[in-house]
Amino acid sequence: MSERYHYASVAEALNLLKEKGYEYDFNINEHEIEQNPDHFEIHHIYRYEGNTNPDDESWVYGIQSKSGRKGVFVNGASSDSSIEVIKILQKLSIKDQHS
Repeated sequence: MSERYHYASVAEALNLLKEKGYEYDFNINEHEIEQNPDHFEIHHIYRYEGNTNPDDESWVYGIQSKSGRKGVFVNGASSDSSIEVIKILQKLSIKDQHS
């Protein structure tokens, strides 16, 4: 089952996921997911909302490829590519969840 966490900040989520081996940056390499979404699965989901501004909302995803590569993808509500990112992430399955 995918794990959902509540951390004090996005940085804390990224640090703890890094300790679990999620070191690859899928934000820089999002084309890999875009080209082969069926090769990736979401294992961890973290949502952070700022105290005062809804634009501070961020999502941190722990993603693993079928080959075992673990990485993170961070999407913020104010991101210019937010709609495109959501379209890409919707193509990924979430570990141990069935439609």
